[in-house]
Order: sequence, then C-alpha cells, then structure tokens
Amino acid sequence: MTDDILDLDRKHVWHPFTQEQTAPTPMVAVGASGAHVLTQDGRRMLDLVSSWWVNLHGHAHPAIARAVAEQASSFEQVIFADFTHAPAARLAAGLAGLLPGDLDRVFYSDDGSTAVEVALKMALQYFANRGDDRRRKLVAFDGAYHGDTVGAMSVGCSSGFFRAWEGMMFPVDVAPYPQTWMGDEDVEAKEAAALTALDALLTDDVAAVIIEPLVQGANGMRMARPEFLRAMAERVRAAGALLIYDEVMTGFGRTGAPFACLVAGVLPDFVCLSKGLTGGFLAMGATVCREGIYQAFLGERLSKAFLHGHSYTANPLGCAAGLASLTILLSDDCRARIAAIEAIHRERIGGVRGVKARITGSIAAIDVGEGGYGSTLAPRLKAFFRERDMLMRPLGPVAYFLPPYCIEAEDLHRAWDALEAFTKAL
Repeated sequence: MTDDILDLDRKHVWHPFTQEQTAPTPMVAVGASGAHVLTQDGRRMLDLVSSWWVNLHGHAHPAIARAVAEQASSFEQVIFADFTHAPAARLAAGLAGLLPGDLDRVFYSDDGSTAVEVALKMALQYFANRGDDRRRKLVAFDGAYHGDTVGAMSVGCSSGFFRAWEGMMFPVDVAPYPQTWMGDEDVEAKEAAALTALDALLTDDVAAVIIEPLVQGANGMRMARPEFLRAMAERVRAAGALLIYDEVMTGFGRTGAPFACLVAGVLPDFVCLSKGLTGGFLAMGATVCREGIYQAFLGERLSKAFLHGHSYTANPLGCAAGLASLTILLSDDCRARIAAIEAIHRERIGGVRGVKARITGSIAAIDVGEGGYGSTLAPRLKAFFRERDMLMRPLGPVAYFLPPYCIEAEDLHRAWDALEAFTKAL
C-alpha cells in the first residue's frame, strides 16, 4: 500500500517549497493524534512545527472534529455574498472581542496570503474612497514574508523568496527590521536607526505600513521588541498612514497572548489572520479592520464597495472549527500549556551551541550555523531529527520549535536533547 501511494505521488504530485529532485522521499501519513503524526510504516513523528504552524491544540482534536462534523450534517457551504450564518457571525464576534479597540469588522478569505491581499487592497481603496488619490505607496520591512500571491510577494520582496517573479511585483519601500536576541546589547541603536529610516519613508503619499509583529516567521523567526512596535506605530499614525499587522503566524497564542498586538499594546488598523484560525482543520483566512475603515466603503455606488471575494468565503465548516478552536484557546488549561512551553524553552535554549538565541511565547529559535534559506546545514538538521521520529523543518541554519500546545513536557525536552546533540557534533 505504501509503495502504491509513493508511486502515485512520484508520478503526479508537486510538493510545496521543495526541490523535488533532491528531497528525501516523503513520509506517508495515515493518521495523527495530539502532537504526533502517524505514518504508514508505523512511526510516530513528533510534530515540532505544528505542521507549518497551523495546528494549535493537537491533531484530530475531538472537540474541533465534533464541531466540524456537526456543522457538516447541517450544511457545508453557502454563498456568502447573499447569506450569513451562525458560525461566521459568532466567530467574527469572538475575534473582535479579543482584539483591541474598534477592530470590529471581519472579512473572511481563504488563507494567509489572501488575508494580506485583502488588507492591502482595502488600505489603498480606503484613501481612494475618501478622495485622497495621493496615498498609493506601501512600506514593508526588510526580511518580511507575507505570502505567495502577487500583492503579498510585493510587500515581502526583501525576503529573497521571489526573485523568479521580480518583474511582476509592484514597488514597495522597505525599512530596516531591528531583529534582536537574548543578550543583544545593540538593540536600542538598531531600533533607533530603523525608526530614523522609517521616518524618511513616511511621506504624505504612503497608504499603509505592514509588519509581522514581534516575529518574522519564514525568514528565520527573527524577533523584535514590543518597544519598537509601539514607537513604529506612533510614527505611522502621525504620518496619517494605516498600519497592517500580519498575524498569520503570530496569532492565536503563539506570542504568549491571543494576539501579538496585545503583547505590544498597539492598535493597528488591520490584523491579518490564518494558520491557527481553525486549529489546523481547514484552510481559512480573515482580515479584521477598524470600524472607521469599514464605514469608508459604504455608499450608494457599487464602485465604492469592496469588490473582492472567494468562492469559499466564510465556509461554515471552517468557521465551526474556528469557534471550537477559540474556545479551547481561551481555556485556563491552554494558557497554562503555552506558559509551560515557554518555560521549557527558556530552561533549555542556553544548552544549545549557536548564536542569537531568541524566544517569544511558544516560539524558540537559534542560529546553529551560517547561510541563508538554502543552507546545506538545513537538510542535515532535518534528517537528524527525522531519524529520531521528530519533524523539524529548519529555516536555513535556523533551528526552531513551534509545537502544538498539547505537547508533553517530556517530548519537548526530548526535542531539546536532540538539538543539543546535533550542535555538539558539528
């Protein structure tokens, strides 16, 4: 059976973010439970990256599975341009209730990239609707990654992932990102330099500034301080531009609070969500904006409306999963689990040979070598963990742990033991 699946895979499947010629044979997943993925050959792989950061509470969580099944027995999909339904309305209310200020309006989409696209398009049309045709410029930060659609690629062009498509992206100004780590004595100087550079970019034609708050995910879990985010937000607001927080990865507890904007104490104009939104069960995105943004799209003319949508917008199954996941996230048990993960990270990270050790909430990262995303160290590190029945997907020479919140302490310690052993053998 395994050979049949692998043969079909080799003949017909194209895997993401993978050099198919050199990549190892993929494992055949046949099930999953808690923090483990079960394979056809009987292995229990400890999922240390939450299956690309989407799985919050563990695989096949019974409460979320039950919510999806119950919704599926009622109805699975309805065109959201003409209908609403209870899961969508209740999930939107739940998200708005957790976010600060008047971040009250939720626009559903398909994934993180489209959540970002929606925010960018809304920001540009917001000024056009108000009769301000000057503000057409966007500002992003060095090393940012916001997704793989054209708009998201444009604001993430400095990440280095998109050189094959540079000619099709629109221009975006890029500010320095003051990444920091434990024991970084230069952080304040880096922040000051970044803010000075940002000041020069914040001209009166800037529509919006977009940032991954606290942690840049795909470019190596690069972290910034809340102090920088607050100072940056003040400057963006003073310049009359809009602030977009891409919380596709940082949302839903990853930074120690439900959202990074709460950790930073910043009220952005937009928050982009996906990944953990449904607890890893179904693809879904959401863009949450301030009420004042929404009001600028109201009028008698259709052209003033936001003419954007997706076939599966506000899919009832995804919304039902999101509601169930949100209930689990807000439980005392989940908060305690997130705190316990961070405590283990802080206890163990000092024992790993590497540089720029950094922790934010349940995310821990350390550079165990040099080079970029294509570093030859990455496949070695990945294979080392795979041999020990653990799923690690390093970002170049950056080793990181971002586990589901249900991970047991002994399993997380086992992962740190493996990372210590790997770095000592280098």
